[in-house]
Amino acid sequence: MDVQQLIKEQVTNNPVVLYMKGTPQFPQCGFSAVTVQILKACGVSGFLSVNVLENAEIRNGIKEYANWPTIPQLYVHGEFIGGCDIMREMYEEGELQKLFEGLIDPV
Repeated sequence: MDVQQLIKEQVTNNPVVLYMKGTPQFPQCGFSAVTVQILKACGVSGFLSVNVLENAEIRNGIKEYANWPTIPQLYVHGEFIGGCDIMREMYEEGELQKLFEGLIDPV
């Protein structure tokens, strides 16, 4: 399976997907740490996290997939939401919380 196909399957088969550096328990960059904190603040406890540091193909492929140059990247219901700054802004405006209202137990 090519990397674009794998990414597409990940983002379409999981309600919430975060491509990040490190893991939710041990983020490897400040931006990834902030995105995890924002998700927790929104009540999202279960989500697929993909550590891009473990796979260079995914690390490069996700940038092409979204046409977005930075990581972390958040996807909700298959839709690219954005990176850390966009998530922070959406959270502060209450928009991000609304995105998760329909997710009772996002795993």
